[in-house]
Amino acid sequence: MSFARKFGNKAQELRGRVKQATGKVTGNRGRQAEGTVDRLKSKLKQALEKVMDVFRGRGKRRGRRKNRRGVR
Repeated sequence: MSFARKFGNKAQELRGRVKQATGKVTGNRGRQAEGTVDRLKSKLKQALEKVMDVFRGRGKRRGRRKNRRGVR
């Protein structure tokens, strides 16, 4: 995941949290819902970026594959 995308997703998440909190404090349910949507969109984007990184070979790998003889 590139730094710019990661930063943008985190910024969107933060904006969503602020909107959600503002809506909660003021009693504006529409603003609160907007904040929730922004936060969830950001989380979804982050998850998709992680999946893409794994397929690009930049993600975390768990363990190593064994060769034909069973030796690492």
